[in-house]
Amino acid sequence: MSAVFPGPAGGGLTPRRATRHPLTVPVDLTVLRSGVPDCIPGRALNVGEGGLAAIVAGELRPGDSVGVEMLLPHANSALTAKAVVRHQAQLRCGLEFVGLSMEQQALLRHWTQGEEEIKAEQPAPVAARSGRVVHRPVRRGRSRRLLWAALAFFVIVGAVGWWQWYHVWSELESHLPARRADSGEEVVAKVPPAEMEHLLTHKVDPVYPEAARETNAKGLVVLDAVIGPDGTVRDLRPVSGPDVLEPAALEAVRWWRFEPYRLNGKPVEVETTVAVDFQPE
Repeated sequence: MSAVFPGPAGGGLTPRRATRHPLTVPVDLTVLRSGVPDCIPGRALNVGEGGLAAIVAGELRPGDSVGVEMLLPHANSALTAKAVVRHQAQLRCGLEFVGLSMEQQALLRHWTQGEEEIKAEQPAPVAARSGRVVHRPVRRGRSRRLLWAALAFFVIVGAVGWWQWYHVWSELESHLPARRADSGEEVVAKVPPAEMEHLLTHKVDPVYPEAARETNAKGLVVLDAVIGPDGTVRDLRPVSGPDVLEPAALEAVRWWRFEPYRLNGKPVEVETTVAVDFQPE
């Protein structure tokens, strides 16, 4: 791509000193007018080691010194440089870089070399027998990769959906009563202790054991309890607490009575937890 710039005095034309590469990216131009910086946004059209062409949303005059900031594709850092406006027609202007640092020159050189390598790797057109220029057909490998990627995506989405359904269903089943293996009869419903406390109709306080007084034992004795459909305590099993207090806790809770716990209107057996607090007098 070759072109010319108007000369500094508006006379002859100054040819470009470096090749330009097409590029469409946002660019910010900063021009100093009356001591106040004015930022003008625009969009680059092409760029090379010597300068760039851009369409800007403001008025620039040939000879204006501007600051340029833009991000080149595949570059790790933005290009910031000083430039001089060489020509301006309506909203399109041409700028020439001045005073580029070594780092800025290396960044531009690295990018332009990469663009030339990409162009060199593109397939050249093949001349058909009729004399017309045709391009090589696109390989099917890319379409197959896209197809496999789409298939993998649907498999992953399906697996995640199945896992969520299984998790929700397991939660629902955990709240259903257990069934006897031989007859299929509903025998146990797991109920939180706070809910069973509201159904307690008769409570017997434990007798503090004499053996516990010698050691001044105290604290909570936690028991797993099975409550029958009639509200009586059918089974008890110690879970935690001082061993010396367990017999007294078992003897007291055995006489507790509850209102029947109903599931779908039918009294059922309940598995729950009770706690007995012992404090020495």
